[in-house]
Amino acid sequence: MSLARFHPLSTAGCAILAAVCSQAAVAGTLCVNPAGSHGCYSTIQAAVNHSSANGVVNVEPGTYTEEVTIGMPLSLVGAAADKSVIDASGLAHGIFVDGFDHPGLNAVIIAGFTVQNANYEGILVVSAANITVRDNRILNNDKTPGLSFTGAPTGCPGQPGDGVYENDETGDCGGALHLIGTVSSIVSGNLISGNADGVLISDETAESHDNLLTHNVVRNNPLECGIVLASHPPTGSSPPYFAPHHGVDHNTVSDNVSADNGVQIGGSGVGLFSDGNGPGRTADNVIIHNKLTGNGLGGVALHTHVGPAFGAPADDMSGNMIIGNYIAGNLADQADTATPGSVGININSGDGGSPVVGTVITGNVIRDEDVDIAVNTPAQVDTHLNDLLGGKVGVADVCAFDHASICTGSIDAAQNYWGCPAGPGGKGCATASGSDIRFIPWLREPIGDDDDHGHGGH
Repeated sequence: MSLARFHPLSTAGCAILAAVCSQAAVAGTLCVNPAGSHGCYSTIQAAVNHSSANGVVNVEPGTYTEEVTIGMPLSLVGAAADKSVIDASGLAHGIFVDGFDHPGLNAVIIAGFTVQNANYEGILVVSAANITVRDNRILNNDKTPGLSFTGAPTGCPGQPGDGVYENDETGDCGGALHLIGTVSSIVSGNLISGNADGVLISDETAESHDNLLTHNVVRNNPLECGIVLASHPPTGSSPPYFAPHHGVDHNTVSDNVSADNGVQIGGSGVGLFSDGNGPGRTADNVIIHNKLTGNGLGGVALHTHVGPAFGAPADDMSGNMIIGNYIAGNLADQADTATPGSVGININSGDGGSPVVGTVITGNVIRDEDVDIAVNTPAQVDTHLNDLLGGKVGVADVCAFDHASICTGSIDAAQNYWGCPAGPGGKGCATASGSDIRFIPWLREPIGDDDDHGHGGH
């Protein structure tokens, strides 16, 4: 028998085999459209429920009125942020990545959606790793009436998980995107606007570390900060000072725009906080190349509230880096971390006296502020190679202004540019205000272009 007789059958066999292989390759891909046509599901949750681990759910253009809960590794991909809309009106969240009830959850991708109108978070991620949230619009969430900032560790009205996996302060109820106990995740290319706050990373259920927030636009979130890294009491702990917090550490906030946030109640462009129910830990984070303008508590605010002055354990707010940001036109800080006017960067221990050590402040361009860099902490703070262009106070020790009981800190502010070659106090230059501030030598030329409003990667 010649082999030629079998050639057509062999070719057909290869074709059949290729088809089987192709079907196997796409077996984990499901689709969603509003009509449920062409073999697709009509709701996103139905497709997620029928997905296999590491599968893909493609969501076609349309508006989907639902809350989506994800408890397995998968990719949830919309057609584009202006085409695939999750409208969570009357529901707790738009998307909930639930590692709290699904331990070990990892490898979830959420991309290409508008998520809007949820009562609390637009997107909530709890106790998960390797999560990617990219190229979405997270708009006009936090719809529950009565949201207000009281500073209480619980009390978000009706919020699912309040006291379980969300021991946050009442002013942080919801938000556009909340990462709790989240590890090695990426938030990139999102537009976040019209929520109570923008992005919140906290630690109620576990340590939140090694996350990257980059190239997001966070704008006009009126109640709280644009971007927040905040240490909160761990689940199951109790007052007066709760258990040691898990920690928010080794996160990077890079090349974002955070503008016009927190102007109603008070919130910074980027906030590094412990909540006053310590001992908290927000340490070794990097805030780099962001544009931070028009926010309610300054461009960058670092607050610790408890500590030795109250007979309490100190917070750990060590080793945070504030590098190469453009900061302008923000408002004054307030309460126990107050500043005498609008402020660019505020490093502040409040009344508690927890020393803030190892902070790096360098390469920033700060302008249109009453105080470019304010400091109140019983430790040495180093700030070098910045352009201090507010024309008023370049560096201030505000400990006495805050009526703190421990005012033993110092500021090494050598090698900054103070707005003119003559240095602090020169004609047209910013000044130094307060005791124990070193500012010699200073720079005679700016480190950057003071007319470059795109400084900070934008």
